Amino acid sequence: MDRWRGRVALVTGASVGIGAAIVKELVRFGMRVVGCARDIEKLQILAAECQTAGYSGVFMPFKCDLNNEEEILSMFSAIKEQHKGVDVCINNAGLALPEPLLSGKTSGWKNLLNRHRFNESFCTALGSAVPPNFYLPLDVLQVNVLALSICTREAYQSMKERNVDDGHIVNINSVCGHQVLHLTDMHFYTATKFAVTALTESLRQELRDANTNIRATSISPGMVETEFAWRLHRDNPAKAVAKYSQFKPLEAVDVANAVIYVLSAPPNVQIEDIQVQAVGQVSLPLAV
Repeated sequence: MDRWRGRVALVTGASVGIGAAIVKELVRFGMRVVGCARDIEKLQILAAECQTAGYSGVFMPFKCDLNNEEEILSMFSAIKEQHKGVDVCINNAGLALPEPLLSGKTSGWKNLLNRHRFNESFCTALGSAVPPNFYLPLDVLQVNVLALSICTREAYQSMKERNVDDGHIVNINSVCGHQVLHLTDMHFYTATKFAVTALTESLRQELRDANTNIRATSISPGMVETEFAWRLHRDNPAKAVAKYSQFKPLEAVDVANAVIYVLSAPPNVQIEDIQVQAVGQVSLPLAV
């Protein structure tokens, strides 16, 4: 990771879970990391944690709603002005919703709406207060597919205009992007992750056509113990608890370590895809 010391990485969905773990590892290895999310307070707490830990890099919080292309473009403009540009782009932000294909609502496929309310048992299981913006609508296709594509495009243009030929774009995908599991609540999410698989391979082909050495990697974890299941099963917290109690899932740092692994490969080596699951998940049809 020595060659990345002092260089700039962007991590989307950086406030919690996998994104926060990736931020910590990149900062620990000396990178200057811009982390974006809608919850600026959580990002500021993360920045303080990195500083307290004495990591050699620095974390710079940036409030950005990935539903809004203008905010994404403004973020890249700010990064250009303040840090010259992006050398590594980690497209981590993603979300799901429990809407089956046969009975799901169109509005449900499109948005996570305010119609979901938390009950006392959910808050107890979550172990923390529900953030104020937890109910804001999020467009699943916008975040999982379009925002990823916009960030990828802008990151590449940033690299190109500065003649950065060794940059890296990492898409945090899912095992659901490689197989359709018999999980009714996850089928629409699965479609978006298959899109990420296709987009990552298409990106590699276009990068080769552009005669650049910029690399593209998809990292596809199975079940990871984060807020993901709680958000997915916000109306049925017992279901989220059950998912995490059947076996020991991956931890967010396990995915962050995979990111460090692909970045650490020699510049002429492209690790195209990593699929990683908990040992206990191998024979179980569970993946988030």
